[in-house]
Amino acid sequence: MSQLVVRRLLVDMERPIAPHWCDGDPFRTALFNALSMSFPVGEQFFIDSLREGFKALPPEGQARFREELQGFVGQEATHRRLHGLYNEHLERQGLRNAWGPRAERRMKRLQGLDARHPVAITAANEHFTAILADWLLRHPAFLGRDDERLATLWLWHASEESEHKNTAFDLYHALGGTHEWRIRWFRRATFFLLSDLARQTLANLRRDGTLWRLATWKSAWQHLFGQDGLVAGLRGPWREYLRHDFHPSQQDSSASVRWLAEHAQAFRPVGA
Repeated sequence: MSQLVVRRLLVDMERPIAPHWCDGDPFRTALFNALSMSFPVGEQFFIDSLREGFKALPPEGQARFREELQGFVGQEATHRRLHGLYNEHLERQGLRNAWGPRAERRMKRLQGLDARHPVAITAANEHFTAILADWLLRHPAFLGRDDERLATLWLWHASEESEHKNTAFDLYHALGGTHEWRIRWFRRATFFLLSDLARQTLANLRRDGTLWRLATWKSAWQHLFGQDGLVAGLRGPWREYLRHDFHPSQQDSSASVRWLAEHAQAFRPVGA
């Protein structure tokens, strides 16, 4: 079982966020802002799903997961709170979060299902966040240099996503979840994640008046489809989830361990 530390990030989220905080690049800014808009609703769903899955375990299974689940919930609740503060700045800039409410409407359809289904959806999304987190930790320049506070927020969040990437997956299998349903939900979750991310990023660009700038589309092509872009970097790790013998621990987490060790001054463990 993973020993998950709940950390209090020492950043000032009261200070305003610049409209194009990511090196003045509208596309990268809009992409990260879109992701942030999804987190308060998404993180709460992950917390609720794993809590319900935990309740469905027999006593010996609960004993196995209790401490790890507490750490998972603490980390995700902290992410939710800080991204809620982040998103308040975006609202003041005139950006409208359509992703969160749309996701909430879809979640209502899951009510009454076997607990394994929401846990499988959580495991799928945790795989996405883990592989994106690892890529980002290895490409910190993607976050720019204009706002060190937000770069720290994203890299801290990425490190903890990598740290707890096993939890939902292990709980799903402890509940008797099958490979077939794990892959079904993974494919569906992939579709919704990519379509929601694209829709919210485009909406953000439209709202700030940069959607039809040539520079915006050049940046999108370079950072998504370039030789060292997101698509090339994530395609392989994404596909690994489809294997029958896959486990998240098979994917390298050293970038997370290294970042947390080298930036201990940026946070304080809760209770320390």
